[in-house]
Amino acid sequence: MLYKQSFVIQDLVKEVFESLSGMAEAKSIHCTLKKGCESPLSVFADKEKIRQVLINLVENSIKYGKQNGSITASMYKTDGRHILIEISDDGIGIGEKNLTRIFERFYRTDTGRSIDVTGSGLGLAICKHIAEAHGQSIHVRSTEGVGTTIGFTLEGRRD
Repeated sequence: MLYKQSFVIQDLVKEVFESLSGMAEAKSIHCTLKKGCESPLSVFADKEKIRQVLINLVENSIKYGKQNGSITASMYKTDGRHILIEISDDGIGIGEKNLTRIFERFYRTDTGRSIDVTGSGLGLAICKHIAEAHGQSIHVRSTEGVGTTIGFTLEGRRD
């Protein structure tokens, strides 16, 4: 069941960054909104479910991020009706062979196992499920050793 409401996506992202700041600070990872993405964009979605998606994405970026790295959130209007939200990091990245599978339940990459990260492998599957429940999609772009960007779309606020 989704409880949709209008809210400013930047405010929610800032709350998530704030709630995970201790985890980020432990690795000296800097979390910011991308320059030019500060002006408020309202989305129409289930705020708590989207909070869960953002927490999952930011936690992953911190876990697989590098010491003194950065995580950047960006938001764009795509077509007048949708907002694209992207979380980017400059961490270890995901190998090509794993990219198609990262949204599967319990799937963990070999790299993930080798850096001793705890997790059920459910995070991204949950993110995909929530995006799809909103009638939206989630996608990933990643380069090993360079970083990862995971983005999803939401409906813009209805006037």
